[in-house]
Amino acid sequence: MNNRRQFIKKSSLGVLAVTLLPKASFAKKENVKITILHTNDTHSHIQPFTSGKNKGLGGMAQRAGLIKSIRAKERNVLLLDAGDIFQGTPYFNFYGGELELKLMSKMKYDAATIGNHEFDNGLEGLHKQLKHAQFPFLIANYDFSQTILKDRFKPYKIFNKQGVKIGIFGIGIELQGLVPKKLYGNTIYKDPIEQGNYYANLLRKNEKCDLIICLSHLGLKYKTNKISDITFASKTSNIDLIIGGHTHTFLKKPITIQNMDKEKVLINQVGWGGVNLGRIDFNFSQNSGLKKILSKSIFVKNKKKYT
Repeated sequence: MNNRRQFIKKSSLGVLAVTLLPKASFAKKENVKITILHTNDTHSHIQPFTSGKNKGLGGMAQRAGLIKSIRAKERNVLLLDAGDIFQGTPYFNFYGGELELKLMSKMKYDAATIGNHEFDNGLEGLHKQLKHAQFPFLIANYDFSQTILKDRFKPYKIFNKQGVKIGIFGIGIELQGLVPKKLYGNTIYKDPIEQGNYYANLLRKNEKCDLIICLSHLGLKYKTNKISDITFASKTSNIDLIIGGHTHTFLKKPITIQNMDKEKVLINQVGWGGVNLGRIDFNFSQNSGLKKILSKSIFVKNKKKYT
């Protein structure tokens, strides 16, 4: 069946291998590899950790070097972030997010979504820093039309890599009860499941995207009925991959959830603080009609030894 996807897991080396039947055909008749690199909840950690269990890990210079080395080997790379770029170190307290966005721009991030901590300095604080981001923030379920941030964000963006169309949209967590009202003002929260289904359908049916990715700051899972990535995946369709954040969950490899159409959705999240860089490779084969996925999480290591 053309609309059915078959997922095959291989446990060797902690790598997830998946085979899917494509829902859309890409233009060029050749095998195409798409490499997705991703972060979440980096929380203003500019420098590597100097103590604790993450000692010697992280750091934006180290992340930049790792990304550069991957880009040197791979033709089609997208670099994405799932939110909470701000808050957590004196760098944010002093610069208000400017340094983080400038460094991410130098790394050539392709897109990010908005986390709850992006509101830590209020709407005015976020508005002030956006000029430093040379990449789009994507958010489909926050309505900023009655705020200073009107028209500053788009719900989705489409990338074309060697004939493969990749649609990416963003979904944010409910702000009420999590963020003080004075910080998000008249921002309207829209139902993430409704918005997710609307934009995923638009990207698949109207835009004919081969691969659909959601940048989510909902959180992986909860013990309550709060909407999580797992809930979101099960109640939506047409999404291939959810790159998550908020709960600071480190997944050694993506998990798979069955969506509304009984098809599998990948969910990945790589901890917090920039300690890990997620990598997911999609290999599209025009001849076989299959797309295979390999994924892993890479520790961002610092060469300096801390004593």
